[in-house]
Amino acid sequence: MPMNKVVHAAQRAAFSAALDSAIKAVRGKGPENMAEQAVKLVNLAQPLLAHRYPDADWDKVRAFVSDPNSKWMGYAYRAINEIDPHILKMNALNLVYEGMFAGYNYVMELRKKYDCNMPWILLFDPTSACNLHCKGCWAAEYGNRLNLSFEDMDRIVTEGEALGIHWYMCTGGEPTCRKEDLFKLAAKHQSSVFHLFTNGTLIDDAFCEEVKKVGNMAFFLSVEGLDDATDSRRGEGDFDKVMHAMDLLRKHGIVFGTSICYTRKNIDTVTSDEFLDLLIKKGVWFTWYFHYMPVGNDASLDLLPTEEQRAYMVRRVREIRSVKGGKPIFAIDFQNDGQFIDGCVAGGRNYCHINPNGDVEPCVFIHYSSANINNQSLLSCLQQPLFKEYAKGQPFNHNHLRPCPMLENPQYLAAMVKRSGAKSTDLQSPESAEHLCNKCKAYAVQWKPTADKLWAEIEANKEKEAAEKKVHSPQSATH
Repeated sequence: MPMNKVVHAAQRAAFSAALDSAIKAVRGKGPENMAEQAVKLVNLAQPLLAHRYPDADWDKVRAFVSDPNSKWMGYAYRAINEIDPHILKMNALNLVYEGMFAGYNYVMELRKKYDCNMPWILLFDPTSACNLHCKGCWAAEYGNRLNLSFEDMDRIVTEGEALGIHWYMCTGGEPTCRKEDLFKLAAKHQSSVFHLFTNGTLIDDAFCEEVKKVGNMAFFLSVEGLDDATDSRRGEGDFDKVMHAMDLLRKHGIVFGTSICYTRKNIDTVTSDEFLDLLIKKGVWFTWYFHYMPVGNDASLDLLPTEEQRAYMVRRVREIRSVKGGKPIFAIDFQNDGQFIDGCVAGGRNYCHINPNGDVEPCVFIHYSSANINNQSLLSCLQQPLFKEYAKGQPFNHNHLRPCPMLENPQYLAAMVKRSGAKSTDLQSPESAEHLCNKCKAYAVQWKPTADKLWAEIEANKEKEAAEKKVHSPQSATH
C-alpha cells in the first residue's frame, strides 16, 4: 500500500525539528547537552522501528548515547561542531529518517508485494568519462563515452523514491564531470541524499559552495595509500590533489570519507596507524574498504590479497571501529562485514548498480544484466531474471566471510547468469561469466579454511556474549 503522505510529512517534520534542536543545543557549546539530545532522537526513532527491534535493544541504545566518555559520542560531538549545519541536517534527515527508517520500512513492504529483491540503496553512473585511468577500476571496462542524461537520472530517482529509495550513490567514471547536472538533481530531490565516489581532482571552492547550497550531498574520495601507492595507480601528483580536495571539503564543513581498494600490495599501508591518523587529521569521517576484484579480461590476479592478509583485514577493521580503542573514524569492509548484513547485498537485496549505458546490474563488480532503464521501469528492472536468481540463492554461503557468488563461491554466478539469460554489459571487451568465475576458483579454495576458522571464532564469541548477557540480565537475577 502507498506510504501515508500525511503521517510521513508529520514524522519528517518531527525529525527535522529534533535535528535543529540538537544542532543548536550542542554546536559551539560543550558536550554536556549531547546525551539529552541523542536520547530524544532515539525516542523518536523507536516507534518507527519497533517491529524490527525489541524494547531491550532500544534501552541499550539509550544507555550507549548517554555515556559522555563514549568514543562515538565524542565523534558525534565533533561532527556537530565541524560539519556545516545545513549539510549535517540534510544528510541525517534524508539518510537516517527517509532512508533507514521510513524508506526501509516501505521497501520491506514492497519486497513482499512484488516478491522480488528491493534495494534501499541505488548506485548509478552519470558518466563513464574520467580524467584518470586507474588500474583495477571496474568503470574502465565500460568505455569512456557513455552518459545518463539528466532526464535519465531524474527518472531513476523519481521512480526510486516512489519505491522508498532515498540513498543514491554516484559512481563512474568520474561523477564530478557531470557536476552541474548532479547539483540540479540534488536540488530537485531534497528528500534524498546523493553520495559521490570521486577522485577529488575536480573539487574547488566554487564546487564546495554549490554543495553547501543543496545540502544533501557527501563524498567518498578514492585513495590507495600514501603518495607513492596512490600515484602509481592513479597518476603522478594525484595524492597531493586528493589531499588538497580533503582540505577544501573540511574547510567548507562538507561530509566526506574515503573509498579504498585494498590489494596484496597496499593492504598494510591503508590500515596502518600512520595512514589512518593522516585521514583523521584531514577531516575524514569514514573509510570504506573494498576488496580488489579481478573483473575484466585483463585483470591481474597478482593483486588479490593472500589468505593471511585477508584474515588480518577481518580483525583490523573491527579493531579500528571498536567502541573502545581503535580510531575515531568509522571503517567498513564490505567483503568481511557480511555478518552484519547477512552476506551478499547485491542483486537488489540491499543495492544494485546502473551503468552509464542504462544496464541494471546486480553489483558494481558484476557486469551482467537482462534489463535496461532506457526501455523499462526501475521496478521492472528489479524484477529481471538475474535478480530473481540472486534472491533465490542469497545468502550464497552461511559463512558470511565468504559472501560473494563470484569471489568466494564462483560456482554460483556463472550458473545464475546462464539460467537467467543475462548478457555481459562490458562494451569494450565482454567477459563471460565462466571466464570471470574461473579466475576466482583458486582464491576461493585458498580462503575457505581460514575463513571457516575465523567464522567459527565469531560464532563462538556471539554465543559467549549471549550467555553472559543472560546471566547478568534482570530476569535471571530474580530467579
